[in-house]
Amino acid sequence: MSKENEKLIFEDKILEAKQLLEKLSNPQITLSDSIEVYKNGIKELEEAQKLLDEAKLIFTVQEKN
Repeated sequence: MSKENEKLIFEDKILEAKQLLEKLSNPQITLSDSIEVYKNGIKELEEAQKLLDEAKLIFTVQEKN
C-alpha cells in the first residue's frame, strides 16, 4: 500500500470516528444505538492506531538502514 493510500485510509478512519462521536453527542440517541456507535468508534480508532503502528515500524526500519 502506498504512503498516500495509507494516509487517506488513516484520515478516513479518523473522520469516521469523529462522525460517530458526533452521533454519540446527540441527546436523542437510544442506549442500544449508542452502544453500537461506541463499538464502531472503538473499531475505527483501533484500525487507525494499527495504521500508525505499521507506519512507525516502517519508519524505524528505514531509519536503521
